[in-house]
Amino acid sequence: MLRKLESGKMGLSDLGWLKSKFHFSFAGYYNPENMGFGVLRVINDDLVNPHTGFDTHPHRDMEIISYVVEGELTHADSMSNKGTLKRGDVQYMSAGTGVYHSEHNLGENIARFLQIWILPDQSGHKPNYGEYKFEWNERKNKWLNMVSSNQGNAAIKVNQDVNISVLELEENKEIYYEVKDDRQAYLVQIEGRSNINGITLNERDAMEISNENIKIQADLLSHFLVVEMRKSS
Repeated sequence: MLRKLESGKMGLSDLGWLKSKFHFSFAGYYNPENMGFGVLRVINDDLVNPHTGFDTHPHRDMEIISYVVEGELTHADSMSNKGTLKRGDVQYMSAGTGVYHSEHNLGENIARFLQIWILPDQSGHKPNYGEYKFEWNERKNKWLNMVSSNQGNAAIKVNQDVNISVLELEENKEIYYEVKDDRQAYLVQIEGRSNINGITLNERDAMEISNENIKIQADLLSHFLVVEMRKSS
């Protein structure tokens, strides 16, 4: 089963310094029929103006992944971690028993990143942070598995049975993605336009996938992220 989610029908927020599209209920956007997808609780497509950002604030019991699409994002937290990520880089923070952090755009251009929240396998994990700066070619016309469970093989591991992969697919090329019977996946068309099993996805659209493998055909140079997980009961 495939379910397309159009960008124009997602939740919106405009705080001046921050413009966001909410894939699921978040902040002032509430839709009781759209509270998440399996253990995936949040995907926010955020645009952050230069020299602004999220000041220090707390989190707990959530696995938080940020994927930078454009510009740069500078992280700092109460565990003494600090670093700046650029296009294609990913960071992971397990909030666990509690952590404070900030995310700022200290650059000169608007920053775009996907903020992803995943429910952990249990509460009370020890807080943890990691980041990885992948080479862009690692995702060119092939899937790059960036994030996996602690039992997986990705560079970044989280406290949940999920896989997060990205792909840049050149115009007119095709690629497959398999979703096993007991699994489901949520795909984001970050950039470009594609055809997935006969369904057109435009930039910033998304798709829920279950009980069906997909063939992706890139109508334009396309950039994707997919979160794959155990199927909801």
